[in-house]
Amino acid sequence: MANVGKLLCAIMTRTLFILVALVGVSRVAWVKGDPRYWLLTLLCLPLVAELVVTLRRRKGKDYKWFSPAILLFLISIIPSIWLLELHHQQNKSNNSQCRNLNSWESLQGVILNKTAGNLTNPLQYLKSLNQLLSTVCANAWILALHQILLILLILGKWLLPLGGGVTRDELSQLLLIFVGTAADILEFTSETLTDINFSRENNPQLVYIILGVWTWSMLQFPLHLAVVNAGPDGGGGGARKPSLLTKHSTDIWSIAEALFIQDGPFLVVRLVVMSFFDVFHQMLVFFAIKNFLVVILNLYRLVVICQDSRPAGRSIEEGRDDASQL
Repeated sequence: MANVGKLLCAIMTRTLFILVALVGVSRVAWVKGDPRYWLLTLLCLPLVAELVVTLRRRKGKDYKWFSPAILLFLISIIPSIWLLELHHQQNKSNNSQCRNLNSWESLQGVILNKTAGNLTNPLQYLKSLNQLLSTVCANAWILALHQILLILLILGKWLLPLGGGVTRDELSQLLLIFVGTAADILEFTSETLTDINFSRENNPQLVYIILGVWTWSMLQFPLHLAVVNAGPDGGGGGARKPSLLTKHSTDIWSIAEALFIQDGPFLVVRLVVMSFFDVFHQMLVFFAIKNFLVVILNLYRLVVICQDSRPAGRSIEEGRDDASQL
């Protein structure tokens, strides 16, 4: 019975991944007005193949340090988000008549105006639903895709069957890290792209840089090295002292993520926005200081880890020398 539950969770998670990716592709095809963009659905085929292989060889279980399903999901949906973001940046002036769903009143008004009286006829309901979706602003669509993507990554990792050697405690820690990471990434993309919209200069290269940094930061989700331990066999049977990398592998990887994948690149982009584009406001400064503090604190933590490992090694050598003299 437990195996059946694992198989169902594996299938359901990947099905949700594929459905969200198809929503992104359909939005791109509708915005661009070109049916050739439906070819982006081919990016979902590796996820289907991965599902078949995982069900046959691993009974639905995920891997210990790496999640192929999450990586393939990102590959299937990130190109759609790129196309939507770039199209929105190029056609911002055409969105003046759209509706932002930024309050309960606006959401209820749009739904009631477009769908009232059409619930009895399925075709009419689908047409009214299409009209409803067409009135929503492009930035609201893109923000919704970002939010659904990040929430589904967290829920998907929770639903995926545990890989060999991964404990529930490690999974809970990983999910908590995912929540904080998702909040930082969503804030970075939404706030920074908004700052670019209000800048004096129109520089599409910076939009590419922001989307590139966002894509690079999303690579944290398929990797689990910041939580999952290497295992008890890192010391080589007790004959050799474990190396610094083996003993503090999770700490070093979490530091590397902060410096090179998330807070470090985020800090650089925010400094560029402030210095070269003359964008300056309280929230931008606050988050830049936050990224700077995270970088400095992680460097300090790395120094502490390196210093703490030296006295331990010296004490072992001194103990051996005293034993040899006796």
